[in-house]
Amino acid sequence: MTDAYADQIQREIVLTRVYDAPKKLVFSTFTEQGALDQWFGPNGFTSTTEEFNFKVGGLWRFKFTAPDGTIYGNRIEYKEISPYDRLAFHHGEDKDADPNRFYVTITFDEQQNKKTVLTLRQLHPSKERRDVGIGFGAVEFGFQTLEKLARFLGKEHNHG
Repeated sequence: MTDAYADQIQREIVLTRVYDAPKKLVFSTFTEQGALDQWFGPNGFTSTTEEFNFKVGGLWRFKFTAPDGTIYGNRIEYKEISPYDRLAFHHGEDKDADPNRFYVTITFDEQQNKKTVLTLRQLHPSKERRDVGIGFGAVEFGFQTLEKLARFLGKEHNHG
């Protein structure tokens, strides 16, 4: 194992979920503001979009409102959009040059039975920042968000 690879592993959080929906449908839930506002975020949090420009170099600025009323400003800057296969973006606080922002890569892999394997990778600027994220609940909140997406897809997807 190379040092660079070991360093990346120590800075990364990886979440995977299988959805009973074709990848075009799963991918589309990340491309439409109306859909994102319905499912994006952990349990009990609401997401309110302030700006949405889904293109490479575009921004999604939104606020998370926590169950206790705390508001968290967020900014996503899209770096790669490969329709139906892959998304990549920087995610951090809604401020310029956030030193703690992390790089997210999401891949969509459709299986023969029209199920989609979604893999989400967060690459943090340091092991320490990743550990802070884990301590804050990044893994648990991430899985809650992916579960909310599953419920949203269940409403949107007609099993025929």
